[in-house]
Amino acid sequence: MAVTATHSQALVVDRSACAGHGLCYGAAPELIDCDDQGDPIVPDRALTEAEVVQAAEAVGLCPERALTLTDVANPTDNSPEEQS
Repeated sequence: MAVTATHSQALVVDRSACAGHGLCYGAAPELIDCDDQGDPIVPDRALTEAEVVQAAEAVGLCPERALTLTDVANPTDNSPEEQS
């Protein structure tokens, strides 16, 4: 099995910097939710290309700079599928 690393991005929240303005989940409601205290809830995984576009808009709107996009390595299995 041949495994290579590809780079994706994940959205990260600095909860100590977040002031709960809500601009992030207003900009990307399909991606970012909020909890009972108004803090953002983001996916705990690598984002799709479309989600990265939405996340980047939310990051740019955050007045507290509490959101960041970070690179994550995802191993990908590049081995040919076994034939039965």
